[in-house]
Amino acid sequence: MMKSTAAEQQTDKDVVPATNASSNGHQHDADHDHDHEHGGVFGKNTELFFSIICGVLLGLGFAISFIQSLPAWLSLSLYIGAYFFGGFYTTKEAVESIAKGKFEIDFLMLVAAIGAAILGDWEEGALLLFLFSMGHALEHYAMNKARKSIAALAELAPKTAIVRRNNEEKEITIEELLANDIIIVKPNSKISADGIVIKGSSSVNQAPITGESIPVDKTPVADPQQADKNVSAEHKVFAGTINGSQVLEIKVTSVAADSTLARLIKLVNETEAQKSPTQLFTDKFERYFVPIVLILVVSLLFAFLVIDETFSQSFYRAISVLVAASPCALAISTPSAVLSGIARAARSGVLIKGGGPLEELGSLTALAFDKTGTLTEGKPQLTAVVTLSGATEEEVLQVVIAVEKLSDHPLAAAIVKGGQEKLKREVAAADGLMAVSGRGVKATYQGKQIVIGNPGLFEQEGKKLPADVISQIDRLEKEGNTTMIVQQDDQIIGLIALMDVPRKEAAATLAQLKEIGIKKIVMLTGDNQQVATAVANKIGIADAWGSLLPEQKVKAIADLSEQEGKVAMIGDGVNDAPAMAKSTVGIAMGAAGSAVALETADIALMADKLDNLPFAIALSRKSKGIIRQNLWMSLGMVAVLIPLTIIGVASIGVAVIAHEGSTLLVVFNGLRLLAFQMKK
Repeated sequence: MMKSTAAEQQTDKDVVPATNASSNGHQHDADHDHDHEHGGVFGKNTELFFSIICGVLLGLGFAISFIQSLPAWLSLSLYIGAYFFGGFYTTKEAVESIAKGKFEIDFLMLVAAIGAAILGDWEEGALLLFLFSMGHALEHYAMNKARKSIAALAELAPKTAIVRRNNEEKEITIEELLANDIIIVKPNSKISADGIVIKGSSSVNQAPITGESIPVDKTPVADPQQADKNVSAEHKVFAGTINGSQVLEIKVTSVAADSTLARLIKLVNETEAQKSPTQLFTDKFERYFVPIVLILVVSLLFAFLVIDETFSQSFYRAISVLVAASPCALAISTPSAVLSGIARAARSGVLIKGGGPLEELGSLTALAFDKTGTLTEGKPQLTAVVTLSGATEEEVLQVVIAVEKLSDHPLAAAIVKGGQEKLKREVAAADGLMAVSGRGVKATYQGKQIVIGNPGLFEQEGKKLPADVISQIDRLEKEGNTTMIVQQDDQIIGLIALMDVPRKEAAATLAQLKEIGIKKIVMLTGDNQQVATAVANKIGIADAWGSLLPEQKVKAIADLSEQEGKVAMIGDGVNDAPAMAKSTVGIAMGAAGSAVALETADIALMADKLDNLPFAIALSRKSKGIIRQNLWMSLGMVAVLIPLTIIGVASIGVAVIAHEGSTLLVVFNGLRLLAFQMKK
């Protein structure tokens, strides 16, 4: 399956918060939609008002035609007026499409209306234009509801920011902000740029970007000078999110054009880049269907040569078939559902890049998860303290915290943080720290020699570990822990265990995925098999494949695809990029703030929340069901109307009513997705 990244799709154009659906049928390009919404004497509703005027003139003309005392030209004048107002936008768009070398449905409708006038059936032609223009106007109104749901993203970010420069505070536009500027965000106001909190603590409503329903606590980094994009989530904020009750000072990390919100808008604007399988089918169908219809219509013009009827009757039948066969509903059936589905997903913090991923997600049979940061928290935590030689847990923790406070090893911070949470008090630092590369550390604490390290450190120094210590280490490591031995003077007083623990929601989410019909769930990780198996057992995954290099993950995805059909790879979008590209659908976790994750994946879960995945799959399945309904409705209507108009049972008026009714039906059916809620 070929995939295009957002980076390949992006242009240097300004971000325009609107998405363009297919240009077939009733859908036109962005310029047309802009005209419908904003142009004309009645403002954005001009097309709708013109259609209403057309209907009024048609009604008056029809009523006057029954009054014998009034001249016939009066009724005709009203019909001609109806033609003008009903055909204004139809003619405008037909001319524009012909100028581009296209013959679209507007042109077919115009030809049908002119044909009716030639036959003297002015009221039939006016009725066609009234219903077509009214359908057009209501369709644009309905589709714009879905578009506006997405376009509202552009309104999230404030237009100005309060910045501190040269010890002075002043208000500037967000376009003037520079990286490393310090901005001040007042309580209950929107944050104007991506950045890192350097002063103040507050709860921030991140729902506009990540879909999280509960405000997230933000705290300042310890060293503002060292603040960069790689700090943990509790220090990061995004443009467009809403500050809580306290003042925050934020160091800007991305200028306005590069913010998470800006990237999100760009990607949403490209959601039609990947067409869904159904859209590809309808495109192919129309390529063959339209020429066949045109040949049929031309043939019917000469029916009077074969059967006993006048040319006018043959012409009328041909025009009726032309109206009946116009594939408006078919052309709009998929884009209306796709656009609504994407808008609904975006509202819950799930970015879906087009109709392709939207449909494919619901048909997945297997899921492959990266472990670190996806199924687990992504950072080690202190998981166990084992006491030995009569020492208490408090004594072991005190020694460990005092020594590890001095270390810059990646595990040291986790040990200190977890230890202090257990101990619930501060501990003074040890003295004379000495690191033993890859093995552990040595220090002096309260006059005693402390050694903390892995078994290899003690074996290196010729110390034989007691059998009970070895059995405890084996037990902890089988559970997926990294174990360290704590020695005071020459006595082993305890063991500490660390582990990248599973996410709290992981087990429940995986159970939910199995309930909704995902047949196979596997874990792919670079960690050793023992750790992979331990984590998998805790969260309910039967298949855990450990010690995999990136290229081995790609092969694993290929093998899964052969065995199971459609498979998704869920990861962080960075080191899992090759495996994501190989999968049917690539899904990035916690993509907010990560340019690589946003650009790599087909679907991005903006919040770092695994439990958004079942919602996304359920939404996809609902979208696919609605697309299928729309397809059957639109094809069914065409299949019924063509024979009825050929045999003369259905007139132009009946064909138009049925035709426009089915078009609006599929549009509003698609809009149901905007209100989608997953069943609990």
